[in-house]
Amino acid sequence: MFSRVLNYLGLSLALAYVLSFPLVLNAQVVAAIEKGPLVYSVPKWNVFFGYSFLSPSGTVSTPFPKNTFVVASYHTVAAGGDFSGSYFFTRHVGVQVEVGLHEWGVQHATYQGPYGTEGNNDGFTTVASGLVFRAPKGAFTPFIHMLGGEALVDGPTQNPFTWGPDVTAGAGLDYVLPWFHHRFAYRLFQADYEYMHVDFGAREWGGVASINAARLSTGFVFPASANAPLSVILVCSANPTSIYPGDPLTVTSDAGNLRPKANVIYTWSGLNVKGEGATVSAADTTLLSPGNYRVLCGVKEGKVGKEGLRLGESAEATADFVVKAFEPPTISCVANPAIIKPGEESMVTAIGVSPQNRPLSYSYSTASGKVSGTGTTATYSSVGAPTGAIGIRCNVTDDKGQKASASTSVTITSPPPPPIQHTRALCSISFTKDERRPTRVDNEAKACLDEIALDLQKQPDAKAVVVGSSDAREKARILQEQKAALTNRHIKIEDPGAQRAVNTKDYLVREKGIDASRISVATSAVDDRNVEDYLVPAGANFKGDVAGTAAVDETTVKPVARDPAPVYQR
Repeated sequence: MFSRVLNYLGLSLALAYVLSFPLVLNAQVVAAIEKGPLVYSVPKWNVFFGYSFLSPSGTVSTPFPKNTFVVASYHTVAAGGDFSGSYFFTRHVGVQVEVGLHEWGVQHATYQGPYGTEGNNDGFTTVASGLVFRAPKGAFTPFIHMLGGEALVDGPTQNPFTWGPDVTAGAGLDYVLPWFHHRFAYRLFQADYEYMHVDFGAREWGGVASINAARLSTGFVFPASANAPLSVILVCSANPTSIYPGDPLTVTSDAGNLRPKANVIYTWSGLNVKGEGATVSAADTTLLSPGNYRVLCGVKEGKVGKEGLRLGESAEATADFVVKAFEPPTISCVANPAIIKPGEESMVTAIGVSPQNRPLSYSYSTASGKVSGTGTTATYSSVGAPTGAIGIRCNVTDDKGQKASASTSVTITSPPPPPIQHTRALCSISFTKDERRPTRVDNEAKACLDEIALDLQKQPDAKAVVVGSSDAREKARILQEQKAALTNRHIKIEDPGAQRAVNTKDYLVREKGIDASRISVATSAVDDRNVEDYLVPAGANFKGDVAGTAAVDETTVKPVARDPAPVYQR
C-alpha cells in the first residue's frame, strides 16, 4: 500500500514539475514587465519536501555453503521522497539536515529460489547533515550541499535492513513563486551523488555492499522570502553631475522598500538646499569653488515622531557632482582696411567669446599712432605713425578677471614722391612794332603780363623768369660797342634784349604788385626782338629746363619808364 502511494506521489510531483516550468518562466516575465525588478529578502531557514528518484549502482556478494556465492544487484527506485531543513548563518552559508525515503520497508517477490527472496534489496533510508551554500539572485537561488550520515539499506535474500555510512554531494536550483506573497519556492531540480557502504556481516547470509547512486529530486521550499519587512534602501543622484559656479543643481533621493502607510522624512547635508521631499535644489552655487563635492542624502520612515527608530527604517546614500572652473574667453580681431596712407584711419573689429557666456569688456593698444574704443570696435589713427606695419593688440576680459589677447596689424604705405616740377613757358611779348622805342613794353603786352601776374598770385611759391632777346642787327651793334669799349672806357654798351627783360619785370613789379624777388631776368641768343616769359614752380630747375640763357646784371641795366609815344605834327 505504501509503495503505491509513493508511486502516485512521485508521478504527481513529476507532472507538476513539467507543467509548472513554463508557468514559472511566464510569471517571471510578467513580473519583470508589470512591476519591474523585484527585491527579495533571504530567509535564515527553510524546509524542503518533494519527490525523489534514486538510481543505485552496486552489488553485494552473499556467501553460501560449499564456497558458493549469490550476487545480488540493486534496482532503480522510482517512488521516493526527499525532506530537508536548512538554517543559514549568513546570506550564503548554512547547515542542513536531510532525510531520504526510497521504498522503505517494501519487498518484491520477483524471484523465489531455494535460498530466499531476491528483490528485497531496493529499500533505502538515509539520514544526513552537513553544509549548504547558496547564492540568491533575484527569484533564483542556486545551491550546493555536502552531507554525511547513515543509510539504512535493505539486504539481499534473508538479510535485514542494515545501517551503514552515507555521503551525499549535489546541487540544485530554487525559484521563488510569484504567488502567495512569494512565500513558496519551487525546487526546479536537485541532483545528488550518493555513496552508501553497508556490511551485512560474515555470517552465512552476510556480505558487503558498496553502492554508488544518482538521485534527482524536485518539490517545494518554504518559506521562500522572510516574513520580516525589507530594509529601506536609498539611491541619491545629482543632476547635472557637472556644473559651473552659479548653475542650477538638483539632487534627488530614490528610496525603495518604503511601507505605504509610514511617514517618510528626507534629510540632506553637505549642500545648502532649498525645498523638501525627495528632490531639492541647491540654494546657490555661485560661491562654490571648482572641485569635487558630495551631498549626503538620508531617508527615515515610521510613525510620526518616531521615524527611523527601528532597524531597517532608515538609509543613507551620497550624490557626487563636480564644479568646473570657468573657461577663459577667446578673442580674434581684424583691421579694415589693412593698408592705409599716412594720416588715414582703419576700423578695428574684435570678436570675443566666453564659453560660459560671461560678460566681456574690451581694450586696445598700439605702439605707434592711436587706437580709441572700448567696445567690439575701435578706430586706429595713423597720425604721427611711421610707415610700415603697425601692430594693434586687442584685449578681452570677463567678469572673473580672465583675459585673452589677439593681434592684428595695419600697414602704412610711404607717400608717393612729389611730382618733378618743370618750368612752364607762358606767353611771349613782341617788341617789333615800335622802332623808335624798341625796348618799351607797350599796351599790347599788358594781356600777357596780366596772365603772368595771375599765375604768380595763384602759386605763391612759384617764380617767374623773363628772358629777352635781340635780333642780328642789334647783336652786331653790341659787338661793335664791345670792341670800342676796349679803347674807350666811356663808351656804354647797351643790350636791347637785356633792357626788354628788365622793362618787363619793372611792369610786373610796378603795375601788378609782384614782389621783385620772385622775378628773374635773363637774355638768350635767339635772333628776334621778343621777351619769353616762364613760370618756375617750387622745385623746378629753370636752367635745366631752358638752355642758352644768361642772367642779366640788374645793377647795370636799369628799367626805362613807360613814357607814352611822342606825337609828331606835320
